[in-house]
Amino acid sequence: MDLKGKHIVVGITGSIAAYKACELIRLFVKDGAEVQVVITPAGKEFITPVTLSALTSHPVISDFFAQRDGTWHSHVELGLWADAMVIAPCTASTLGKMAGGIADNMLITTYLAMKAPVFIAPAMDRDMYAHPSTQANLDKLRSYGNTVIEPTEGFLASKLIGKGRMEEPQNIFLQVKTALLSTSELKGKTVLITAGPTYEKIDPVRFIGNYSSGKMGFALAEACAMRGAHVELVSGPTSLRPVHPGISLTHIESAAQMMEAASRIWAGADVAILSAAVADFTPAETAAQKIKRNTRQQTLDLVATPDIAATLGQSKRAGQILVGFALETHDELHNAQEKLRKKHLDFIVLNSLQDKGAGFGYDTNKVTLVTSTEEYPFPLKSKAEVAQDIIDFLCTKYL
Repeated sequence: MDLKGKHIVVGITGSIAAYKACELIRLFVKDGAEVQVVITPAGKEFITPVTLSALTSHPVISDFFAQRDGTWHSHVELGLWADAMVIAPCTASTLGKMAGGIADNMLITTYLAMKAPVFIAPAMDRDMYAHPSTQANLDKLRSYGNTVIEPTEGFLASKLIGKGRMEEPQNIFLQVKTALLSTSELKGKTVLITAGPTYEKIDPVRFIGNYSSGKMGFALAEACAMRGAHVELVSGPTSLRPVHPGISLTHIESAAQMMEAASRIWAGADVAILSAAVADFTPAETAAQKIKRNTRQQTLDLVATPDIAATLGQSKRAGQILVGFALETHDELHNAQEKLRKKHLDFIVLNSLQDKGAGFGYDTNKVTLVTSTEEYPFPLKSKAEVAQDIIDFLCTKYL
């Protein structure tokens, strides 16, 4: 699912974080949305309307009247046109005006006339954000039904470190998209998803792992949550974090830990999608101290890790759906069918390292959905689009 046909007003205010609005706009436009920018006079000191117009293919609105021909910019029409309004970045001054209804610029009048959901991404210095007046204004805006996308902690323009950095454009985009496209196909369902790699410790500083980024599993979690599911996401080490509030994240490190968490959650789940790249072997013993290199050759004894898919398949009760993943380098379909049968999977998502742009580390993937009787190949797509294809198939064929 994409944002094709959706209309989004992006409000930009006078913050150094205004440059991030370019990336946010690009993400909306790339996903099919039509974007109209409304910028405050102070915002134009940080980023030019020419840049924003080039990104949106629309003239940027800042004043009530166009300076050359006196054309009136109707905030009322914008309020009716939009499917969402996103104010990013939003300064402390604009927050105060929004909370108090002080309509002294085009952005505030547009906000006050907005019929669609409003998302606010604050950006300001640490102490400004922490000030009681700012927090009171945020509480008031939440009480009006607005969604506040909390800023993050980090190094600020003031050179202080603390909370006040505008959330990253990718996460703002995902939160807005999730809100606009949410459906109820999986409402009332609990979905277990495993993601990322596992790390199997050799000693305190070394491990056996793989190149999995977790992107596919996190995209699946977002896709399920967008359709109303409660998602239990069990993830190995990754820098990713979920956006949708319907996702509960459990961090693990090893295959044994993933087995424990997945088995516990599976008992009460309706669906499990096992996309994690679980290590097949783990050291027989973990050294308590760092192993020193004192010979040219070192032998490492390995033992098999628990087979999570097979274990869950053996305990599957009537009505539960179990989906596996297979990353193959040869005999892809044969190996996938064998895995499907042995592990009691309902269907399997097959991808091959022989497909360019698929596999670990990429933002794209090329998969074939394999059942006991049929194969459904898909072209190379973004992992977010692949996730939607997988969940479409799940909902259509099995639920």
